[in-house]
Amino acid sequence: MNAPYKHDHGTSAAEKINRGLPQPPVFATLAEERQHRKERLAAGFRLFAKFGFDEGVAGHITARDPEFTDTFWVNGFGMSFSQIKASDLIRVDHKGQVVEGNHPVNAAAFAIHASVHAARPESVGAAHSHSMYGRAFATLGKKLDAVTQDACAFYNDHALYEDYGGVAVELDEGQQIAKALGPHKAAILQNHGLLTVGQTVDEAVWWFITMERSCQVQLVAEAAAARTGQDLKVISKSSAQQAFNVLGSPFTGWFQFQTLYSKIVREQPDLLN
Repeated sequence: MNAPYKHDHGTSAAEKINRGLPQPPVFATLAEERQHRKERLAAGFRLFAKFGFDEGVAGHITARDPEFTDTFWVNGFGMSFSQIKASDLIRVDHKGQVVEGNHPVNAAAFAIHASVHAARPESVGAAHSHSMYGRAFATLGKKLDAVTQDACAFYNDHALYEDYGGVAVELDEGQQIAKALGPHKAAILQNHGLLTVGQTVDEAVWWFITMERSCQVQLVAEAAAARTGQDLKVISKSSAQQAFNVLGSPFTGWFQFQTLYSKIVREQPDLLN
C-alpha cells in the first residue's frame, strides 16, 4: 500500500521547484575549474553579441580566477564579442597588469571589475555592457518596478548609482560604483547602463540578460500606459517577495543560464577553443 500523502508545509516554494534539478559542478582540480569559468565567460560574450549588447569596444564580463583569486579573466580590449574564444581571454591583476594573455586590458574594465571583485569576495562573475534598453532605462534615474514576474528577480536586490562621473577609467569611479552596488546582485548605473554580479559566471550573465529585458518591458509598458492614460499595475509587496524567493536566488540565476549555454555552444562550438 502506498504511504499516505503528507503536506510539505515546511518546504519553501523555491525548494519545491529546485528539488531534483541539476546542480553547479564540483571540480577535481583548480585547472579544471579555471577552464570551466573561461568557457562560460566566452559563451557569455557570444550571447551578448547575439543579443546585440555590444557597442563598439564597450562592455566587459569577468571571471575571478579560482587559484589566484586577486586576479580575474576578461576580454581583451578591442576584440569583438562575437569572435571571443576561451583561449583569447586575458588574466588581469588588481593593479591593472595583464599577467596572462596577449591582449591589452580595457581601463574601464579594470576600474569597475577590480573594485567589484575586491568589494565582493564571493563574486565570481561580473557583467557590464552598454545594452540599448539598459542604457535607456538608466537615463530615468530610478530602479526597476515590480511590474512583471521576471522583474521580481531584482525586487529589493538592485541598486541605483546616481553619480555618473564620466568614463570609468579611474579606480576611484570603480570604487564608487562598487560601493553603490553594495550587497546586491545588480546596479543601474545612471546615464551609463547595467552591472550584474554572481557567485558563478553563469549567474552574472543571466542576471544581465534578464535585467536588460526587464528594462525593455518596463519602458514599453510605461509608454503604453502613457498613451492609454492607464497606470501600471505593480505587483504587491508580498507577491513580489514570494516571486523573488523563487526567481532571485544564485542557484536560479545559474540554472536559467544553462539552456542558453547549451544552445550557443551547439551553434558556435569554436568558442570553447
